[in-house]
Amino acid sequence: MARVLMKGNEAIAEAALKAGAEGYFCYPITPQSEVAEYLAKRMDEVGGLFLQGESELAVANMLFGAASTGKRVFTTSSSPGISLMQEAISYMAGAQLPCVIVNIMRGGPGLGGILPAQSDYFQSVKGGGHGDYRLLVLAPSTIQESVDLMMLAFHLADKYRNPVMMIGDGMIGQMMEPVEFPDHYEEPELPEKSWVATGAVGRKPHVIKSLFLDPYMLEKNSWELHEKYDQMKKEEVRYELYKVSAKNKIMIVSYGTTARICQTAIDQLEKEGISVGMFRPITLFPFPEPQIHKEAIKKNINDVLVVEMSTAQMMEDVEKAVLGKKPVNFFGRTGGVVPAPEEVKEQIMMLIEKQKKTKAKKKA
Repeated sequence: MARVLMKGNEAIAEAALKAGAEGYFCYPITPQSEVAEYLAKRMDEVGGLFLQGESELAVANMLFGAASTGKRVFTTSSSPGISLMQEAISYMAGAQLPCVIVNIMRGGPGLGGILPAQSDYFQSVKGGGHGDYRLLVLAPSTIQESVDLMMLAFHLADKYRNPVMMIGDGMIGQMMEPVEFPDHYEEPELPEKSWVATGAVGRKPHVIKSLFLDPYMLEKNSWELHEKYDQMKKEEVRYELYKVSAKNKIMIVSYGTTARICQTAIDQLEKEGISVGMFRPITLFPFPEPQIHKEAIKKNINDVLVVEMSTAQMMEDVEKAVLGKKPVNFFGRTGGVVPAPEEVKEQIMMLIEKQKKTKAKKKA
């Protein structure tokens, strides 16, 4: 494998090609437009299809049609664009169609701004469209991890016949880091796509739909989807522990590039003799609830600190995981403001002072 310096958006695009993507549908929006710019040339070189739609609504429905043929297809967009795709995403989930959707998040709500944020957590993880459906959601923290997870996303989409979303804030799309691509991409074997709509020659027609006028059939489909999501919870939880030890009194929970900022703060505090650990979710759905609970309830942990670039969206899931066993605190910036390591350190020192006062009161 050769290491090459690439911008995040371009690395994501190349990773999709390495994973066998055959179709890309897009509409430009900052801060992810370089994906389309890169693939406008590269898709033709690999014999794939590049198509720019007239809107995000059109793009998402193109994705539905192309996914129905069993081809590996994907799109990329940013926050307001993803909002416009929600109806079609719900349709694809209901019709059990595999595809990959990348959201390089910007500040909001509304048009907001073009700077990085993580305020699409609810939209991605809870389901921004209608009905009982979920997306499998991956959250990289580096460009290399973006490459690795992008390639994994296509496999998971096919494995579960479900849309998979990868989210990263604007920094993931715009910063440059050295990355490696495999010379030959190999993935576990997948079941044959016997459901595809490719022309009913010598067989009965396949009907791919999310419309069930019979309420009992619709209910049956919803429970089938639910069983699939339960399987994801059993098999697809991914996370990383950073400097977690029995010395920690505080455990940070953070994801994406914000977690890297927290790593810097943790490293700096370590030099000052202060030990802090971090739990980084990589899958936001399925969310690593049991694993966070296990780490949070350890005797040495006095406080959990959630750090994210939103107004405490992921914190709700962390609180659910901790189940009130330990205090869950929050620090966040949003609107395109990126937290600094010094700010994270300040929050940690405030918690340490609080812990000292609580200990002193107990002794008194």
